[in-house]
Amino acid sequence: MPACRDFIDRLQLRASLHRLIRKFFFERHVLEVETPMLSSAGNTDPNIMSFRTCFSGHVDAGVRERYLRTSPEFPLKRLLASGIGDCYELGRVFRNAECGARHNPEFSMLEWYRTGWNQRDLARETVDLVQAALDQVGRVADVHVTTYGRLFQDHLGLEPHQAPVASLRMPLEAYAIDPAGLGRDDWLDLLMTHCIQPQFPLDRITVIHDYPASQCALARVRQDAVPVAERFELYLGSSELANGYHELNDAVEQRARFERDNAVRRARGMHEVPLDEGLLEILGQLPDCAGVALGVDRLLMCMAGTERIADVLAFTFSNA
Repeated sequence: MPACRDFIDRLQLRASLHRLIRKFFFERHVLEVETPMLSSAGNTDPNIMSFRTCFSGHVDAGVRERYLRTSPEFPLKRLLASGIGDCYELGRVFRNAECGARHNPEFSMLEWYRTGWNQRDLARETVDLVQAALDQVGRVADVHVTTYGRLFQDHLGLEPHQAPVASLRMPLEAYAIDPAGLGRDDWLDLLMTHCIQPQFPLDRITVIHDYPASQCALARVRQDAVPVAERFELYLGSSELANGYHELNDAVEQRARFERDNAVRRARGMHEVPLDEGLLEILGQLPDCAGVALGVDRLLMCMAGTERIADVLAFTFSNA
């Protein structure tokens, strides 16, 4: 039975977006690279689950337990530390336990790094790329740039960096959320996904800067009166598309963050993840740079006007 025309159109849209991405970075002298999908280290983030597998070859080849990458971030940073300069990777990544209307355990990610840039410089380039993608399907989007604190003030009248947890819980009372095990950042995330994000206009790109320092991940922390992470997120309508950082290059601090992540994993009864010692070894040589990861499937969903990731995939997890 021949494939339906709509299905073929969606596959052609993906191919067209890939061409645009490569042309976009070629014209800006950003080098395309490929990095390993399997690693001896994993992502320690307690909110991200990695797929694990076992190498059955000779023990001299290295450790047997391997992880499918959740992003190409760590090896890309190792390349940056070696002096490669501006680079990007467009490829597949894997996250366990994430499957539904908007998530597939295997998906496409675009990640790129700019040396000598900070997160605000990179946010502007990310906007340029998203607008170029929308132009392919005859859409335009206004751009709204704000801060995390201002966003919460405007939508909820809350000061997210210092408001007590009891105040953060109040707007979520109607959702009957079980508070067991939830910390401050969990409530902030729930406020974003349940109360703020759904209000973003369909044809608007929203860029949010200056996240709480507790949500820094691999970003630098700026010591303002209230410390903030030099991090941005970009939304198109209510869809989160990209997450970027002014990258931390302090190995001691990064190791402490990884170890805190694993402590949370232990407390939750989760599998602890080996630290990426290759990354930590070179992090002090990482040049001043900013990096961002963008969900290609999520961008395609916006371009195609669908809420179902299945509509932009050749094969979903259930029929792979």
